[in-house]
Amino acid sequence: MSYTQTYLDRCQELLDGVRTQESAIQTAADWFSKSILAGRMVHVFGSGHSRIMVEEMWPRYGSFPGFNPIVELSLTFHNLVVGANGQRQAMFLENVPGFASQILRNFDLSEIDSALVISSSGCNVVPIEMAEIFQSKGIKTVGLISKKHSEASTSKRSDGKKLQDFCDLVLDSGAPVGDAMVQIEGLETPVAPGSTIGSCMLVNAVKAEVANLLTKAGHPPKVLTAGAVIGAKKATEIFQAAYDEHGHRIAKMYQQNGIPSYVSEQNPVK
Repeated sequence: MSYTQTYLDRCQELLDGVRTQESAIQTAADWFSKSILAGRMVHVFGSGHSRIMVEEMWPRYGSFPGFNPIVELSLTFHNLVVGANGQRQAMFLENVPGFASQILRNFDLSEIDSALVISSSGCNVVPIEMAEIFQSKGIKTVGLISKKHSEASTSKRSDGKKLQDFCDLVLDSGAPVGDAMVQIEGLETPVAPGSTIGSCMLVNAVKAEVANLLTKAGHPPKVLTAGAVIGAKKATEIFQAAYDEHGHRIAKMYQQNGIPSYVSEQNPVK
């Protein structure tokens, strides 16, 4: 068997694992759709390569407004590898206590919101603290991890807690310990990771279920769609409308920031 076939077989196993999580996927979609229907947002966060799943959720073709993609460049802009903005710095920063609170200080969070936090290991400090803050504010929080890898890994937090300890629901990418899925003859360590494959399937399954719930509720989402599917004019109209909606939604996340609570109570966001 070729290594290509080996990798594809491992991916099939990931797909089978996603199928077993349909009930959890629908639960996450239910929480997310309620936030969106209430005019609020689903906060989506991931550091390092987990950024891929954040951008997979929104904005891209086949996605729609309602999600707040929190991508902190200092934790994700590591394509230079070494030197300024290199990988070493990003890996250091994602384990700095208190960084998550500085990021979320920018947003006026509400218990009507919901959240998705992605971390394959579930062991880095910033994603864990993100979930901890969300949950402390009464926000329904979904964690997306690789369970086998997380269970075999050591948390970077001093108390040993992991991302899943602060989540109301956990989804599993199905990736193995160490993530890489193919063992090459003569090579000591495996190659070809799988967490991105499993995680992207989960993200898009949730997205599809949310779209269904929004449509059934009489509020079909503005889905970014290619001109090759609906024509250039219609595609442009949808893009502009979707971005406008995102702007209106995200504006609410800043509207009450820094305003004393007694003033906020007199002038609630509508």
